Amino acid sequence: MASSKRKMTRRTAMQEIARGAGAACLGGFSLAALVRSASHADARALRPPGALPEPDFLAACVRCGLCVQACPYDTLSLAEWGAEAAVGTPFFTPRQEPCYMCRDVPCARACPTGALDREIPSIRDADMGVAVLVGHEDCLNYKGMNCSICVRVCPIRGDAITLEPGEVDGRKIMIPTVHSRHCTGCGTCEKHCVTGHASIRVLPRDLGLGGPGRNRAGRPA
Repeated sequence: MASSKRKMTRRTAMQEIARGAGAACLGGFSLAALVRSASHADARALRPPGALPEPDFLAACVRCGLCVQACPYDTLSLAEWGAEAAVGTPFFTPRQEPCYMCRDVPCARACPTGALDREIPSIRDADMGVAVLVGHEDCLNYKGMNCSICVRVCPIRGDAITLEPGEVDGRKIMIPTVHSRHCTGCGTCEKHCVTGHASIRVLPRDLGLGGPGRNRAGRPA
């Protein structure tokens, strides 16, 4: 009986060691994946108002979630595995819930590390992204209809988006036109766009405006 107990004890000990080693190995892989994820964010990820440039933001953000808790409209989420942002970092998806442009910018004020600028002078100084008309074939105006929903819902009405006269296939139309200098990237236009897939979308500014060209002036052919 004693011998049997000793064998069971050794077997149990070996199982515990194996289980612990497996957990440590899995934890190591998870930690490595987290580190890799934390250093890269999807180009579509939109940050809260006052966010630092992406590399600085990722370095400063401690994934505390205080900005998410401070948002009165539940706009912000902390990214989970497979989301559009580095795991644990705050982001929002305008088509689901845009930024409602709170005057006191509570999410930024709640940030303890400066990843979000607590001293942002005004919500109009936020640079969450820029709206871009991406669905020219779907936009109702390009089909000859007179839709102005994106203009009417814009919090910076008359400045960030206007309807400008244009012509398509000989037809006079009014084209939704984004004025990037005034657009904060709040995403209200994307949220309320009536087409199935929003014809106007908010993108990170460098992506939405194209960024610098790949061909430098004076570069040999």
